[in-house]
Amino acid sequence: MLKSDKWIREMSLKHKMISPFVENLITESKVSYGLSSYGYDIRVADEYKVFTDVYNTVIDPKDFSQKAFVDIKAPYCIVPPNSFALARSIEYFKIPRNVIGLCIGKSTYARCGIVVNITPLEPEWEGHLTIEISNTTPIPAKIYSNEGIAQLIFLGSDDICETSYKDRKGKYQSQEGVTLPRVVKKMK
Repeated sequence: MLKSDKWIREMSLKHKMISPFVENLITESKVSYGLSSYGYDIRVADEYKVFTDVYNTVIDPKDFSQKAFVDIKAPYCIVPPNSFALARSIEYFKIPRNVIGLCIGKSTYARCGIVVNITPLEPEWEGHLTIEISNTTPIPAKIYSNEGIAQLIFLGSDDICETSYKDRKGKYQSQEGVTLPRVVKKMK
């Protein structure tokens, strides 16, 4: 069942599901963020990893090279044409065991050709959300730090899952900052 603003507020204030929590939708002179009717608009922090081909590296999720991006910390980020950036949410999340969150891009950015990857927040996952931002246009795109970037919707289940993200010790559990791809290596 889709969760309402009342449920999101209660879970955030009593159980720290979203921290910091903004109880109202902030819209004036900003890309909106905060609590909405059936979701929560999250903010992007001022830390970015913008992909570059300066070093002619290959993107490999099993062997990710630090030369594939440049780090930027600023009040905004310019994502080059047909390029990509990683960022993180300002908010820290603690997802309940009987809920899954879905992160979807905001239409304000989508109307500019900026796409945020649809990402699940699995039961009992916690951490800052790493956000994948694609500029699908042939011109540079501006992302505003400390403003809205995506919306989370929460879906609840009548059944509790047998194995949560926390139970299986998921590789992105309790992540802080912008987290690069990880692959679990076989134990020897």
